[in-house]
Amino acid sequence: MRSLFSDIGINISPTDFEILVQKWIENSGQKLTSFEAKHNVKLEAHDGTYQIDVLAVFEALGAEFKIVIECKKHKNAIPRSLVQILHDRVRSLGAQKGMLFATTGFQSGAIKYAKEHGIALIRITEGNACYETRSAYPVEPPAYLEFPDFMGWQIEAAENETISIRAIELEADDFFDIANKP
Repeated sequence: MRSLFSDIGINISPTDFEILVQKWIENSGQKLTSFEAKHNVKLEAHDGTYQIDVLAVFEALGAEFKIVIECKKHKNAIPRSLVQILHDRVRSLGAQKGMLFATTGFQSGAIKYAKEHGIALIRITEGNACYETRSAYPVEPPAYLEFPDFMGWQIEAAENETISIRAIELEADDFFDIANKP
């Protein structure tokens, strides 16, 4: 079993990872009357053309909202610079939120920057990463337990220089809870 905190990515291609995130976002938007999640979108802005991994657009309270979602399948922890690039894209495109999904962890500078600028960070792991024991060594979960293929972990800076990690169900209302955080 793989530890949640290891920086070894999950076994999925980058494109399949983007499509997986798109499907999760689509499923989360089922309760809205107007919701669309598109994969691999090119958008024009005043400062150039941007390729976006997943773009979520929905209507609420009579206004249109855009969420720019980037998916990173890297071997190492995501650096601050990639969160800064996403933040710049969000501002250039006039979006209301940015989300960065990754198959590895995030460097501390990336986590702090994301908190200051309202960027949501989601770590995707194998589903059995939520199985914990008090063993000093990795223990395989019992066969009778069923886990999803993948699951998400929201990562954010907390008070007093600590990092908060919470498991999220990407097919439930967790998406909108995260998207609505400042």
